[in-house]
Amino acid sequence: MNDYDFYLNRLSQSKFRASFRLKDKGKNYINEKGLQTIKQHAYDFISKRLAPAYIENDGKQTPMRGHPVFIAQHATATCCRGCLFKWYKISKGVALSDKQIDFVVGLIMAWIEKQLTNNWLNYQLFFVKIKIFLYNKKDGTKFGNF
Repeated sequence: MNDYDFYLNRLSQSKFRASFRLKDKGKNYINEKGLQTIKQHAYDFISKRLAPAYIENDGKQTPMRGHPVFIAQHATATCCRGCLFKWYKISKGVALSDKQIDFVVGLIMAWIEKQLTNNWLNYQLFFVKIKIFLYNKKDGTKFGNF
């Protein structure tokens, strides 16, 4: 388990953070632009909206919808300096270092990639469950919850 997996697992325990999902529109946008472009967008957003030591509208600078990076920021608690401190102990009032910016962008991209991958895995799991159900129906046994 890498650092990103550790934090993503921890974030998944939060009902609020776990409620964020990429919708089809966001996934289509990512597929159209490519992950490298999305990563560059993340660097731009973080550098301008999160990295400065003092942010005039801190706590309100990240929209709740729109760009997939904004959704990922809320899901990963990288949306404002308050959340950065609460979840990662990154102090307010000090500009983010290049290493901290890299961490934030890496976490955002890990969440986005997991969103893209998890939907495919859930789709595959659905068909595996249907095959098991149909197999069990053929031999007359009942299949439990699925």
